[in-house]
Amino acid sequence: MTPAAIDTPVRCAISPSYRWLKERIDQFVALSALLVAAPLLAVLALLIRWDSRGPVFFRQTRAGRGGRAFTLLKFRTMRTEVDPYGDSPQSGADSRITRVGRFLRETSLDELPQLLNVLWGEMSVVGPRPLYLQQRAEWDARQRGRLLVKPGLTGLAQIHGRGSLTVEDKLEWDVRYVECVSLATDLRILARTLAQLVRRSHIYEVRYSRTKDRRSGAVAAGDAHPSG
Repeated sequence: MTPAAIDTPVRCAISPSYRWLKERIDQFVALSALLVAAPLLAVLALLIRWDSRGPVFFRQTRAGRGGRAFTLLKFRTMRTEVDPYGDSPQSGADSRITRVGRFLRETSLDELPQLLNVLWGEMSVVGPRPLYLQQRAEWDARQRGRLLVKPGLTGLAQIHGRGSLTVEDKLEWDVRYVECVSLATDLRILARTLAQLVRRSHIYEVRYSRTKDRRSGAVAAGDAHPSG
């Protein structure tokens, strides 16, 4: 069930003690995962270079906690000549996606470099997905409440539909996370994320918003980065 938009103030549920604990857990998980996954990261980097011309990593400025800018890292999954702010792919058959990129997207392995963003303190393991800086002007007061916490690798929007959700529903789930953030909530999100990764469900965008099928070049929210 998708949440309805609610025009109510946002109160961040995270306590100072849990914020401190969450940051320590994030650093430990990110460092441990990077060490374990290092051989896989190296193989994926080589495959990306072999498959298409261009850099291994996709870099884009996104909004972090409080709206502060940071550089998001992903493995590149699209050809370098495409518009980095174009419409999100709606299937793996999109000609903009490389062969290796299709595999990376459908397994979510393209997100692995963001463990560095977590290690550097720019992101959290769990939290709202980081969106474009330009999008802040499009949000109402409640939707801007998603900036009260660090963006994450996965969140409520990702386990409640991901690509099948409209932008309005994603933003509302993001705000609801801010209002109920806790260790129990984070563990539940992680467990459901792992199950979803196995099923490879809701990867591609179905419909951009309640009023538009596609973003059509306008900068707006979405789970999948357009050109990474």
